[in-house]
Amino acid sequence: MLKQFLLLQSFSFFLFNVVIVGGRTFGGGFSAEENPFTPKASLVRYWNKEIRGQSPRSEFLISKASPLNAVDSATFSKLAAANSLPTRFPDFCSAANLFCFPDLGASLEKHDDDVKFSVYDQKNFTNYGNARAGGADSFKNYSKDGNVVTDSFRRYSRNAAGHDDKFTVYGENSNVVEEGFNSYGTFGTGGAGDFTNYQNNVNNPTSRFTAYSDGGNGRSQTFKTYTHEANAGNGQSFTSYGKNGNGVPNEFASYGVSSNVIGSGFSNYGESGNAANDTFTSYGSDGNVPQNNFNNYGASGNAAVDTFANYRDKANVGDDSFSSYAKDSNSEKVNFVNYGQSFNPGSETFTGYGKGAEGSKLSFKTYTPNSTFKDYAKKGVAFAKYNVSTTTANTVGDGKTVNKWIEPGKFFRESSLKEGTVIPMPDIKDKMPKRSFLPRSIITKLPFSTSKLGEIKRIFHAVENSTMGGIITDAVTECERPPSVGETKRCVGSAEDMIDFATSVLGRSVVLRTTENVAGSKEKVVIGKVNGINGGKLTKAVSCHQSLYPYLLYYCHSVPKVRVYEADLLELNSKKKINHGIAICHMDTSSWGPSHGAFLALGSKPGRIEVCHWIFENDMNWAIAD
Repeated sequence: MLKQFLLLQSFSFFLFNVVIVGGRTFGGGFSAEENPFTPKASLVRYWNKEIRGQSPRSEFLISKASPLNAVDSATFSKLAAANSLPTRFPDFCSAANLFCFPDLGASLEKHDDDVKFSVYDQKNFTNYGNARAGGADSFKNYSKDGNVVTDSFRRYSRNAAGHDDKFTVYGENSNVVEEGFNSYGTFGTGGAGDFTNYQNNVNNPTSRFTAYSDGGNGRSQTFKTYTHEANAGNGQSFTSYGKNGNGVPNEFASYGVSSNVIGSGFSNYGESGNAANDTFTSYGSDGNVPQNNFNNYGASGNAAVDTFANYRDKANVGDDSFSSYAKDSNSEKVNFVNYGQSFNPGSETFTGYGKGAEGSKLSFKTYTPNSTFKDYAKKGVAFAKYNVSTTTANTVGDGKTVNKWIEPGKFFRESSLKEGTVIPMPDIKDKMPKRSFLPRSIITKLPFSTSKLGEIKRIFHAVENSTMGGIITDAVTECERPPSVGETKRCVGSAEDMIDFATSVLGRSVVLRTTENVAGSKEKVVIGKVNGINGGKLTKAVSCHQSLYPYLLYYCHSVPKVRVYEADLLELNSKKKINHGIAICHMDTSSWGPSHGAFLALGSKPGRIEVCHWIFENDMNWAIAD
């Protein structure tokens, strides 16, 4: 008994032999009131065992440790081992600080009067507004400024007569947004659906409109200022939209303007419609690599009118696919005006376009090259100013329009890292949802491979064709991508795995660094004192960048021939220090692709110049200790 007591005392002394200053721990320790069996305490001990010397940012990595307490960590580890985590998914997601879409239950609330939803969030509207006669429902400032937003509208306004729905400032300035409209406005007569300022400035927007306004009679739908300045989402999916409709006008104005890599899919849109009128104005304009697919659009329609005006105008690259568009239609009119006038050539594919149509008129005015027409109706199709020459990537005027997608300061030359230089700072703010690492005791029991995608999606409640399903697929696929020439890479979901990768490349005498804060983002700053890591010589380094995934996941990689710098960043006018930035310069770019954003921004080619960039908020750089 005495022996056990002495062992316990010795163990306690080992655990708590740290210096505590101002409530924060130094020397890689933790406070005395913390349970020594938590994932965080385990990480502290692992850091002290694996890392030699003191790193000024050790607490930065430790702050990302799992917040699970000792009991929950053991419980969820046991559930993971038994493949039973999905049974406690909401609890697991909350306790472990994960990024999850909530499982929304059906809402069968009945509202007889007009309703205004203001500052509302996370709702499932089922059978809402069915068979309503007249009136209007208004969604204003709905799901605005949220982090993870998911809303579901099922059978909303179905069989309604003269009922208006207005979505204003919907899902704006949110991070990851998923909205589903299923059987919305189906068989409605009259009335209107109005989407204004919808999903603007969203980081990862997704909307799905399934059987939307199908069988509608004279009901109009308007999308204005929709997904403006949005970034890299799955975009919008319109399936069976306006199918079998009668006199259904749809207007897409300023849709996807100035957005970055947004995709839209229109399947069976307006199929078998009667006298439909669709207008796409400034759709995908000024965007970066917009991708739109129209499948069976307007097929078998009668007397429909479709107009594409200033579509994908001034966009950078971009691809559109029209399959069986207006096929077997009757007296359909389709006008493409100033279509696809990309500054960098994109591509358009028309397969089965207008085939079997009777009395239809298809018109192309001021159209671009790089288009393919297969098996299309050669009669009734007019091409005016087709194959107009467009400016290529190498001769784009002053380059400003194309380069707007390469944010000023995102890439720069090594010569800019000199004291007194004024340099534009990109937006280095972390746009990812806040998450934590998982402890090794759990993550080692979870699948992570493309061969196990179905199992991964089951664990994280990602249903088929969902936004979360796409996020999981993209992350795992990228992690399994073969490394580039000279690159060593690994995706890590625990802090211990990150430590292992960094030390396997650099050895155990390493220093972890990150940019101190986000001050100066999107502004001009003055470079202050500069210090070259390892004497400014060519060195090895490991950089770790976040990937979007349910738990905190980092893509860590090491590339040869880099220089790492740390620099004080000063406010432009006062010259007061506002930040301390970490920059990495890639001295060998010969294996980079010629279309890499760095060369578009800096005006060069692979292998001819070095390229530098900052380490963004919550990203990390590991280097050999001086």
